[in-house]
Amino acid sequence: MGAAPDLLELLSRALSRADRSLPLATRLCQASATVLGARSAALTVAPTADDRLTVSTADGLAARIEGLGEVIGEGPVQRALSEDHIVVSGADDSRDEHDFPVFSHAVEAITGPGAYHAVPMHADGRVVGVLSLVTSSRTLARGPEDVQLLADTIGLSLLGDLDSLDWAPRAEVHQATGMVTAQLRIPPGDALAVLRAHAYARSTTLDDVAEEVVTRRLSFAYDEEHAVQTLRTDDG
Repeated sequence: MGAAPDLLELLSRALSRADRSLPLATRLCQASATVLGARSAALTVAPTADDRLTVSTADGLAARIEGLGEVIGEGPVQRALSEDHIVVSGADDSRDEHDFPVFSHAVEAITGPGAYHAVPMHADGRVVGVLSLVTSSRTLARGPEDVQLLADTIGLSLLGDLDSLDWAPRAEVHQATGMVTAQLRIPPGDALAVLRAHAYARSTTLDDVAEEVVTRRLSFAYDEEHAVQTLRTDDG
């Protein structure tokens, strides 16, 4: 832990240079990317198993990748949350073909060659989210212990600032899931899978699909052969 003061000093300096008009979560993204030498960073906050929210650096690249992982249902963030360890994908590691086959190909199409790091954030002895980093290689500017310390520091900061985050998109996902549950008469888990599949087929985000369902521009029904079909309208 001897490197802790140095690391936290670097984080403080990076935060002090960030635009103070931006939300704390966004500034923490920018600061972590600076300290760890990443192209982009995102913070996925998950205070409970059913609630997740992702914020990102201004370019939105890491958040876009995390959104893709949520739609696909696989990827480093999901594994870091569930297994509580640092997960790295990309930059010529053949294991990704077996671990995250769809995710790895989709990410490379977005970013080109590079790596995606997912670091669990801890607070009060539990995982409260994930720090995600887009880099050119599987090596960050600091070692694993420093990376974990930085992520945990950020996790503690965010846990005390949850009320400042915009949870409205996630509330819409919950509402849309309930609406599809009623439309198709299926369990909520299956309804969420329908929303994810639709988002993936349209190359959009789960949040965008949920917004269309909640505003009644998109709904789901069964056709004569009991296959799920989508119904679209321009009327909100």
